[in-house]
Amino acid sequence: MEHLNSERSSAPAKHKPGMYVVGYVLSLILTAVSFTLALTHSMSVAPLMVVMTILAGFQIVVQLFFFMHVTEGDGPPYHSLALILGLIFTFAIALMSVWIMGFNSQVS
Repeated sequence: MEHLNSERSSAPAKHKPGMYVVGYVLSLILTAVSFTLALTHSMSVAPLMVVMTILAGFQIVVQLFFFMHVTEGDGPPYHSLALILGLIFTFAIALMSVWIMGFNSQVS
C-alpha cells in the first residue's frame, strides 16, 4: 500500500501553475482585441463578424486546453474528437445563421 502512495506523490503534475497564467493572459488578450475591434468600428460589419467568430473560436480553444484539461486523462481521446466535432457544428450553425440573416436583409 505504501508503494502505491509513493507512486502517486512522486508522479509529476501534468499541468503546471504557469500554464494557468498563460491561459489567463491569452484569454485577456483575446477579450481585449475583440472588445477593441467592436468599439472602434475599425472595419465594416461583415469582416468584423468573421474576425469576431475566429477570435471566439480561439477563446474556446484556450479555455478547453488551458483550464478544462481536454488533453489530459487516461484512455483513448474520444472526448477530444467529440469536442472538435461539436465546435465544427457550432461554427457551422452560427455562420449559416449569419449568412441567412444577411441574405434576408438583401431580399427585403
